[in-house]
Amino acid sequence: MEVKIGVQHTPREIVLESGLSAEDIESAVAAALGGKAELLSLTDDKGRKVLVPADRIAYVEIGEPTTRRVGFGAL
Repeated sequence: MEVKIGVQHTPREIVLESGLSAEDIESAVAAALGGKAELLSLTDDKGRKVLVPADRIAYVEIGEPTTRRVGFGAL
C-alpha cells in the first residue's frame, strides 16, 4: 500500500510502500490524531520504521500499490 504523509512546515512529503492494509494504516493514523499515541509509526516494505509526530501531520494519503511496468510497450 502506498502512503503519503504531509508534514507541517516541510515542503516535501514522506512517501513509503507498506505491507499493511488500508484499514490498519487508517487505524494507526486515527490513533495518532485522536491523542492515543504521540507518534505515527509505520514500517515500510524494506523494514524501515517511519515515525512522525502526531501534532505535525498535515495529511495522510492512502493509495493502491503501484505495479512496475516492464518493457517498452505503449502506455
